[in-house]
Amino acid sequence: MKRLFVYNTMTRRKEEFKPLREGEVRMYVCGPTVYDYTHLGHARTYIAFDVIRRYLEHIGYTVFMVMNFTDIDDKIIRRAKETGQEPKELAEKFLAHFLRDMNALKVKPADVYPRVTEHIDEIIEFIRRLQERGYAYEGSDGVYFDVSKFMDYGKLSGIDVDELRKGVRVEPGEGKDSPEDFALWKKAKPGEPKWESPWGEGRPGWHIECSAMSSKYLGERFDIHGGGSDLIFPHHENEIAQSEACFGHEWVRYWLHTGFLMVGGEKMSKSLGNFVTIEELLSRYGAETIRLFIIQKHYRSPLEYTEDGMEHARNSLERLYNTMENIRVAMESAEVKFRWGDAEFEFYEELRRAREGFYAAMNDDFNTAEALKYVFLASNAANRYLTRTEHPGTSLLLKAVEFFRAVSDVFGVMEDYFVERSTGLEEELINLLIGVRNELRKEKRYDLADRIREELGSLGVQLEDTPKGTVWKRKMKAGTGR
Repeated sequence: MKRLFVYNTMTRRKEEFKPLREGEVRMYVCGPTVYDYTHLGHARTYIAFDVIRRYLEHIGYTVFMVMNFTDIDDKIIRRAKETGQEPKELAEKFLAHFLRDMNALKVKPADVYPRVTEHIDEIIEFIRRLQERGYAYEGSDGVYFDVSKFMDYGKLSGIDVDELRKGVRVEPGEGKDSPEDFALWKKAKPGEPKWESPWGEGRPGWHIECSAMSSKYLGERFDIHGGGSDLIFPHHENEIAQSEACFGHEWVRYWLHTGFLMVGGEKMSKSLGNFVTIEELLSRYGAETIRLFIIQKHYRSPLEYTEDGMEHARNSLERLYNTMENIRVAMESAEVKFRWGDAEFEFYEELRRAREGFYAAMNDDFNTAEALKYVFLASNAANRYLTRTEHPGTSLLLKAVEFFRAVSDVFGVMEDYFVERSTGLEEELINLLIGVRNELRKEKRYDLADRIREELGSLGVQLEDTPKGTVWKRKMKAGTGR
């Protein structure tokens, strides 16, 4: 396998990927603040990192993945007050909804989903260590990180601390010394959730949670930290400052960030109200169409959401499923070739090029957009080969199937096709109905023959009458991904 290169936001260049432990990748992705429904902008990030994780596993790595849940936060408290719920009740509702959405989108679950409210002790200990090392101080309303003490502040985002200081002011009631300092612990306000700490009752700041929880499960140094590009500053910049101040060394080896999902030239977000929920999209297009729509762009590039784009993704997915069905039907007349003709040599060469191109693209910073070109090159080549030969070569068809199986493993599309099914009885019943339909047509009882065809069609089985007889194919169902 050729070398893998990833774009590191920290160094602003592509670097050869070399994990800290041979054969293992430890990976942390910032999870959601669970106060509302998941929208396509969130899905863009989580599907992108799902594909990255799948590819790493596909090429032989064991991936230990952690994704946090922010289940206590200003937004949660504010929304809970608006809805008349307890913050815990609200967070539990949307946490469960997020997990259902991710499962429906075929995003593989993280190994650990730590929640802030279940890691208060670890967060307090982390803050205590920062205080001991001189990086944290207690103010009137909480504990703050002293940015002036961390000389490398801004190295991820490129932000200038002096310029930052000019653009931010200390609000009335805030107890921090400088505008750029950020909260590690917030002292309790009336009616808010709170926990005991050495600094009085209160709750964690936003940034400290990821440092404390990631280091608990992944150690004081790990391979990949990911999230949306909107998290580069201040969230990830602050994570780096507090983590490296605490540990005294480099914290994360590679920083990966996804581009924005755009609508009409603006970022999709809840605050702008221009979002579409995952639940709505799943009902209209299905998981695999959504996944194909997202991976058609490189994960770092902006992606514009349009209905035309979703329809194009659906049509592209149908093309792939149709190719797989064409191969399945062709296997019935395939044979072991004792010699190859021009058609076999050409198809073999196109498959070889497609496979080589697919892996070269994925090894170049997980370039799914480029890799997809080779997937459709193989699809077109397969269909072209099948029209050129009456008895295709079994070995070539198996090579094509194995390539598409690899694509399915990495991209999370066409998965249903490769799921082990109890197809023996299913195929016998379909062939039986085809036989009955043929008899009805001979008797000119076209109404009943058409009814069999329509009913099978509604079940996802498409009949095609060819000069060689009737063949059947599975077809993708809108709104289900198959």
